[in-house]
Amino acid sequence: MQNTVMVSTRKGLFELKKSGSEWKVKDAHFLGDNVTLMLRDPRDGTDYAALNHGHFGIKLHRRDKGKKTWVEIPAPKYPEKPEGLVDKDGWGKDVNWSTQLIWALETGGPSEKGTLWAGTMPGGLFRSRDRGETWEIMESLWRHPDRNKWLGGGADIPGIHSICVDPRDHNTVRVAVSCGGVWRTEDGGKTWAQSAHGMSFDDGPKAEKESPDGQDPHMMVQSPSDPTKFWVQHHAGIFKSVNDGKTWTRVRAKPSSFGFGVVMHPKDPDTAWFVPGIKDEKRIPVGGALVVTRTKDGGKTFKSLKNGLPQKHAYDVIFRHGLAIDDTGKRLVMGSTTGNVWISENSGDKWGLVSSTLPQVYAVRWV
Repeated sequence: MQNTVMVSTRKGLFELKKSGSEWKVKDAHFLGDNVTLMLRDPRDGTDYAALNHGHFGIKLHRRDKGKKTWVEIPAPKYPEKPEGLVDKDGWGKDVNWSTQLIWALETGGPSEKGTLWAGTMPGGLFRSRDRGETWEIMESLWRHPDRNKWLGGGADIPGIHSICVDPRDHNTVRVAVSCGGVWRTEDGGKTWAQSAHGMSFDDGPKAEKESPDGQDPHMMVQSPSDPTKFWVQHHAGIFKSVNDGKTWTRVRAKPSSFGFGVVMHPKDPDTAWFVPGIKDEKRIPVGGALVVTRTKDGGKTFKSLKNGLPQKHAYDVIFRHGLAIDDTGKRLVMGSTTGNVWISENSGDKWGLVSSTLPQVYAVRWV
């Protein structure tokens, strides 16, 4: 059982642990710094933390198992843009070939010791085979001609935020791009194919709203117990796939199908959790009441879980990495833009407030 939660925030990385019957903030790292994401490698216990220092750039730090000291390591770096190359995104804006955010960090397969994957803005996917000492950009994806169709959604530029390494074969990797659909490789990154067929927006000409290259998945997760099944929280709603992500079907939910985060039960692919909200300019909980929705039947029905969550004047937004589930499928944690962190130990039926004073939360992870 995982007994620690790592919370990445605007002003540091905080460690939550259970003391008796209560969860408490036990430790803090990089206080005052903008920590956007962290990862613990279950293969060797190494921790990684991604920081965004704004004008001073993107930084990456590593801490070996059992150690207290973090060591800075190289961050993924884009190659030099070829002189004279005209490179524009789907909005027609010039693409800046520099790392502006590490938006996803995942490990390679269990047998790939030291292999890491990183998704970034403005849309580059990187791989390291030596625990982050060196990084290579996936040239086959970065130089794919359809990459120029990608565009910014909520952010001004496109980015890769979800990476799913297939548990059956580590050479099969899927990534979700906002806004650029879902891409799949089956040969370890040598070639890539679009895999967002069936996703769609509600408005616009049919060809545009159903174009895979323009889709805006907010978060994608793959079932560890049945890897043929996926869930995606999309800007236009919830989508699921039951055929290895080859095609997607829309799922309707109340009070809203809009949101950012989604997690799946580790042993039941038909059980998933979402945090609904009002989309586009507003981006607040529906009616000012924060709820988590759960389906146990593959999206046929949803239940709103609100016990312990604020039901009046709640304006918390849960970012795409702000919702996490542990390896038992019982414990969930979520952190919000207003610095609130809640934990449920019974699959979301009841929530307890751990802290209301943390900085804005970007991501939470069970470790």
